[in-house]
Amino acid sequence: MEINDLTPAERRLWRAFATGTTVDFREAPDEAVSPDWGLERTVRARVLRALLLDGPHRPGEVAALKLMGARITGELDLRYATVDSVVRLNHCHFDAVPRLAGAHLNYLNLRDCVLPGLAAARSRIDGSLRLTRCRIGGPVHLGGAQISGALFLERAELSTADPSSAVLALNQVTIDDDLCARGMRAHGAVRLDGATVAGSIDLEDAELSNPGGFVLAAEALDVGANLLGRRMRARGRIDLRGSRVPGRVDLLGTSLSNPGGTALRASSCVIGEIWLREGTRIEGRLNLRRASVGQLQLEPEMLPDQVRLLDLTYTFLTPHEPAERRLPMLERDDGAFDPHAYEQLTAAYRRIGDDRAARVVQLAKQRRHRSTLSWYGRVWGHLQDAAVGYGFRPLRAAVWLLSLLAVGSVAYAGHHPPALKAGEAPPFHPVFYTLDLLLPVISFGQESAFAPTGWYQTLSYVLIVTGWILATTVAAGVTRTVSRQ
Repeated sequence: MEINDLTPAERRLWRAFATGTTVDFREAPDEAVSPDWGLERTVRARVLRALLLDGPHRPGEVAALKLMGARITGELDLRYATVDSVVRLNHCHFDAVPRLAGAHLNYLNLRDCVLPGLAAARSRIDGSLRLTRCRIGGPVHLGGAQISGALFLERAELSTADPSSAVLALNQVTIDDDLCARGMRAHGAVRLDGATVAGSIDLEDAELSNPGGFVLAAEALDVGANLLGRRMRARGRIDLRGSRVPGRVDLLGTSLSNPGGTALRASSCVIGEIWLREGTRIEGRLNLRRASVGQLQLEPEMLPDQVRLLDLTYTFLTPHEPAERRLPMLERDDGAFDPHAYEQLTAAYRRIGDDRAARVVQLAKQRRHRSTLSWYGRVWGHLQDAAVGYGFRPLRAAVWLLSLLAVGSVAYAGHHPPALKAGEAPPFHPVFYTLDLLLPVISFGQESAFAPTGWYQTLSYVLIVTGWILATTVAAGVTRTVSRQ
């Protein structure tokens, strides 16, 4: 391109490129980006392309494209090009979508720009990509891109006219540093499927909106540190299925809403810590099935009506809450009875030495299991529950025995049953006679020596049957206790 073909504004930029000098067309440093530009503030995209691919160089200087406050007309097409110079276009307005697919760039800074979209799939950026405070009205395609530095999207505003298209496509992207998107506003789906971020993903104070669809699709996401989402507001589905986050998934103070669908799915994930606290109640399902979590910080108040926990494993559950406040979490799973969920909660209480809460959870497990049995199994279960609380309320057996012992002793003290052999029977003792009836193994020689009649005989049958039931339930309870030890 000949310099005579350039406008005065383009000539100024052409001369500044060789020394990396910044060209600022703004009338004031804080001037907002506006589509109302004159020719003196307009640069053609093909001029930028010519500079980046074959621009002037001066010995001893580092060439760079640094432009601020300009309108860029036409399409900036750098597909599969190699650009060695730093590209910094700030406070600029693009008329067309920049085409950077497959390009190899040194550094790209589009801070505070207005763009109709960005097509940079499979691009390679040796430094960072900065889209801070950009207003982008179309899809941002970075699928398969390799970014050696960080990706900055702080306070960026992303939207698209096509609801079926992702507003931010980061599928299979590789970022060697952080993904910083604090305060980002995205009206559409953000896709991170198969992405690898060596550092952390920061979505604190972000607003993600795509009602009825995905707001964050991050299946098989691999994060090197943390996924931060404090005070994030999400209206749609967040899917982290199969992701790996060795640090924490921090959702303190978040608002998650997807009525009628899944609000958060973190199934089959491996996560160091999940923090779900201090936020509003989740609207929609919470799915943590088959996930492996080191520490689960979960406030009962945030749980929705449907919680799926099948095969969820965790080491610690905080904050410490009474078992009665944790059990509804297990009962909200709309799947079949899952004993593993009860065992996990029991183990969490035992690790902190709360045996009483562990027993409450185990009792709730037996009662939930009872509802899956046949009618006779349920009857036997009710008897065990009433008698000794499935072995977790052993004092109940003592209360029952003492009560029946008192009834039998009083009844037989007022009416001694006749002896089978008058001359050979030992002296009658109502207390030991009742014990003989109640205890199926121990014998005091009273039951075999006396034979009650009438109503007292019926009472003896009731005591014998009740004794056997109590003995069986106590034995079952002791067996459970021993197996737990």
